[in-house]
Amino acid sequence: MTTLATTVENLDRGPLTMDELAVVIARDIPEGSFVNLGIGQPTKIADHLTPDQGVVLHTENGMLGMGPAAHGDQVDPDLTNAGKVPVTELPGASYFHHADSFAMMRGGHLDVCVLGAYQVAANGDLANWHTGRPDAIPAVGGAMDLAIGAKDVLVMMALFGKDGSPKLVPACTYPLTGVACVSRVYTDHGVFELGGPEVVVRATWGIGLAELRDRLGVPLAAKEA
Repeated sequence: MTTLATTVENLDRGPLTMDELAVVIARDIPEGSFVNLGIGQPTKIADHLTPDQGVVLHTENGMLGMGPAAHGDQVDPDLTNAGKVPVTELPGASYFHHADSFAMMRGGHLDVCVLGAYQVAANGDLANWHTGRPDAIPAVGGAMDLAIGAKDVLVMMALFGKDGSPKLVPACTYPLTGVACVSRVYTDHGVFELGGPEVVVRATWGIGLAELRDRLGVPLAAKEA
């Protein structure tokens, strides 16, 4: 492991698994936050939040106080997250109408949301509902409401596609979900802070900052002390 300014380059291992990345994100969520976890990989974060963080999870299908994923005898078919994955409930959990849930999302009552993405632009633009391909099935869900309603929008995704093309890009080529809404991108190869003239690299795994500069077409800067 080497450091460049305060950017931590973890070169002694490969990229993170999505479960390992979920741990990193869970640790970064501020204590006492009201948080929505997007469908797919972000739901893994629920399994790594600790009780002392006091984080309250919200699901767009109408629940506050969601716990980790349910397994075995814990599974209740009537208790799921927005992705229809069985979940547990924590003490004090509450349920409400779908419309009330969206009012919470649109009304600025969520501190943090973590979404998946097809692309994120260096300025924070988000594309996560449609690839634009003629045969693709668009799936907007509540992503647009979260992108504009949450106080802090984080993204969890692989940094490169299956063809090796970067998903952190100078400008999105897919239809946008939200404009300049993402503040931080968590990927298997690194964590990136957006919102400035350059994308700030907080940490890397299995790749160095120099190689990232070669592979990504966005201006990168090491995190300053």
